[in-house]
Amino acid sequence: MKGFRELEFDLSAALLAELIELFDEMKPQTLTEANADRIPNGQGVYQLFLADELVYVGKTDAKAGLADRLVRHARKISSRLNLDPAKVSFRAVRIYVFTPMDLERLLIDHYSVYAKPAWNNSGFGANDPGRKRDHTALKKGHFDALYPIDLHVPVAFERARVRSAASVLSQLKAQLPFNIRYQCDPSNSTLPHPELLAASVRLARRSPTAQDALSSVAKAMGTRWQITKLSGYVIVYRERRRYTHGLRIR
Repeated sequence: MKGFRELEFDLSAALLAELIELFDEMKPQTLTEANADRIPNGQGVYQLFLADELVYVGKTDAKAGLADRLVRHARKISSRLNLDPAKVSFRAVRIYVFTPMDLERLLIDHYSVYAKPAWNNSGFGANDPGRKRDHTALKKGHFDALYPIDLHVPVAFERARVRSAASVLSQLKAQLPFNIRYQCDPSNSTLPHPELLAASVRLARRSPTAQDALSSVAKAMGTRWQITKLSGYVIVYRERRRYTHGLRIR
């Protein structure tokens, strides 16, 4: 027909090919908060490497932001056993026009031809799973099972040597790169439990570790309360329970 032609353009394939070419041209950068913070906070895709092995492929929209997401990942790996943060690096590509296609899945499928990225679908990017999952046993390949949290990291507190248990837990929660979930007031879920507010904690050291601080809280709260270190986070509840994959802090 005169004046008419058809064009079938595979946008997904074209974008994927260009992304792969861009990634291949880049040298990975060590994943630190400082390095991640230099990345624009736009939408895009990124890769994480452990000792030069691709372990994670992720994407983020403009609201979450590449920089914020990479900083969060940098914090997560900073206090983990069996994992040297200096061996973790990243590559990132900002994309100005984001189509509805699942770029993350396309990239994972592409690289999985050689070896599936180990941290994808391993719980690496997950948030706090919530109270109902505290007793769930982790699979062997789960990120938190392979690289459990390290409580022997230094923390800093205000000069006062005596403070409430709630204050200690709140300050720990703000500093540590993993979550500390503690029981709230039954009548107001935005406030700590009244017993946490009432209990006085005396820190034994001027420069304690997270383990030292939690042990001091456990001592102040007595036997009705329990602090449990799980693989990926810490919980503080008025309970007496046994967690098969948890360690009670005394």
